[in-house]
Amino acid sequence: MYKALIKTQVTQQGFSLIELMITVAIVGIIAAVAYPSYVQYVEKSRRADGMGALVSFAGAMERHFTVNSSYCGAGTSTTASCGTASSTGDPTIFPTEAPLDGSDKFYDLDISAVTATTFTITATPKNAQSGDSCGTLSLEHTGLRGKTGAGTSCWP
Repeated sequence: MYKALIKTQVTQQGFSLIELMITVAIVGIIAAVAYPSYVQYVEKSRRADGMGALVSFAGAMERHFTVNSSYCGAGTSTTASCGTASSTGDPTIFPTEAPLDGSDKFYDLDISAVTATTFTITATPKNAQSGDSCGTLSLEHTGLRGKTGAGTSCWP
């Protein structure tokens, strides 16, 4: 009967505050190293989508040339004679944003220069991609690839 009245002390096991703080510090260090790498990887994958869209856009320009014997008329501002500033603009033969699928768009696609036998098309970064170190990507009718930014390894 007296045994029921005697309480036994139970020891609890767990983490001390110091152990918890060390764990938080380690996670913080790992996150500080991993997050910039993750952001760079995402930026690079978006850039690859923009490049792929430019190459597909160049293919659409070539198909337009095959049908019309001229690159003229592939943009929205084609009221003046071909080769003038007003013959450029958004494409009418291809989507105006990249990536081509999905709802988030990271590049605006434009025809920056066009004549009957030459063209230059560009992909200008926007939204989350606007800080891309490669800047605006360009592709000419000869296959010459360009960029406006100082980034390296922009085109593979």
